[in-house]
Amino acid sequence: EVQLVESGGGLVQAGGSLRLSCTASGFSFDDYNIGWYRQAPGKEREGVGCISNSDGYTYYVDSMKGRFTISKDNAKNTVYLQMDNLKLEDTATYYCAAAEVYPLNYNAIQFWGKGTLVTVSP
Repeated sequence: EVQLVESGGGLVQAGGSLRLSCTASGFSFDDYNIGWYRQAPGKEREGVGCISNSDGYTYYVDSMKGRFTISKDNAKNTVYLQMDNLKLEDTATYYCAAAEVYPLNYNAIQFWGKGTLVTVSP
């Protein structure tokens, strides 16, 4: 069974940090690029960034550059999203996704996780 399982979400104060994890199973992790998306209440899902399966190169959506860092541990089939200096507007459910294309294209996503909620408080 193909699974992408996110973890690490929770409640954090503005200015704080969180690291989310996305652990993959049921498919060849090395063959897929992994990305992060988020969806705030009442808003459309938007991309955060992604990491290449071949060389670890990262791509970030312009509005996400500077405070978010994506990395991976191939031995653990896990991709991380480090989020620093969190702001109230970062409150959202964060999803990881897998696709064979790079950078990730929403319409080309082949697998989705179920998401993890991040709530940033004042």
